[in-house]
Amino acid sequence: MSRRNPFDEIERMFERMNRQLGELSEGSGMPAPTGGGGSGPQTVSMDVAEQDEEYVVTADLPGYEKKNIDLSISERTLRVSAEREDSTDESNDDGTYLRRERRRQSVSRAITLPEEVEEEESNAVYNNGVLTITLPKRDRSSDSRSIDIS
Repeated sequence: MSRRNPFDEIERMFERMNRQLGELSEGSGMPAPTGGGGSGPQTVSMDVAEQDEEYVVTADLPGYEKKNIDLSISERTLRVSAEREDSTDESNDDGTYLRRERRRQSVSRAITLPEEVEEEESNAVYNNGVLTITLPKRDRSSDSRSIDIS
C-alpha cells in the first residue's frame, strides 16, 4: 500500500492559483506572476500525458540550447529549468542598438507526477525548441514483499 503525500492537495492548489493568475494577467496586459516580462524567472509551458506504461512530458523551450537546459527528477517531482543570455555588447553588425530588450532570460518549472517513475530509465529529447521527457511508471508489483509470520 502506498502512502499518501499530505502535501499533494496543497501543491495542486498552488498550481491552480498560478494558472489562474497567469490567465488573468494574459488578458489584462499585466506581466505574468512568474516574472513574465523582464529578466526574472518565467514559467515553462508543459503538457503531461499518461500512457499505459509511462508519462510523457512535453515542454516548450524555444531559443534555448540543449546545454543550457537542466532537467532533474526526485521521487515524484520533475524540475525543468533553462537559461540563456544574449551578448551584452552594445553594438551589432549594423551599428549601435537604439533599444535592447533581449537580454538574459531564465525559465523554470517543477511539477508533481501522479505516481513515482523509474528515474534511471527516464530519457529526454530536445528538438526544435521542444523538450520531450519520457518517464516510465514504476512497477508497483516490485514494491511489495512477503512478510514472515512468527
